[in-house]
Amino acid sequence: MVSVPSPTHGAHSATAAEQPPLPVKLVIAGGFGVGKTTTVGSISEIRPLTTEAAITEVAAGVDDLTHTPGKTTTTVALDFGCITLDPTLKLYLFGTPGQDRFGFMWDDVVEGALGALVIVDTRRLDDCYAAVDYFEHKRIPFAVAVNAFDGEVEHDLDEVRWALDIAEHVPLIVFDARKTGSVRDALLVVLNVALSRAESAAAT
Repeated sequence: MVSVPSPTHGAHSATAAEQPPLPVKLVIAGGFGVGKTTTVGSISEIRPLTTEAAITEVAAGVDDLTHTPGKTTTTVALDFGCITLDPTLKLYLFGTPGQDRFGFMWDDVVEGALGALVIVDTRRLDDCYAAVDYFEHKRIPFAVAVNAFDGEVEHDLDEVRWALDIAEHVPLIVFDARKTGSVRDALLVVLNVALSRAESAAAT
């Protein structure tokens, strides 16, 4: 005998299936030229919104282009993209500008974010202190991701953690901003950190 679901059960299942995914805001942060725009573009399911401007001679004299000689544009406001991880969860990604002179915009970009991915370029660690300090002081859950330019990093993770004074509870990983799977895994680390923080807060 074949059992037939009741109308109530069927209606409940249909309603559940039609529920939109939960929107979650994450921030992609870091210094100038570390790969924030590339990170958003690598995984976004829509064409990313970027607010880039050409690097002028004046800006080139201010921003260090030593390790990015081919870089001709820079983010002056934010990058935006999104990715649906599964039917229940959709990430909205906001990339911050990297230069110190645009730092006044960070508070607006970060407002409402569940967590952040701070990208690091080991070739110029001095540019990374500000982003790490910012999220520590804001008490926003974050993970630090070393971008493997050309598939390599110049320092091992223990050295990076020591140099940037990253707390032991903050995840420190290596990823490739050009590869979708690598970016996805890095974002999942941020989500896990944010979830753990929320669970700890709920338990107190």
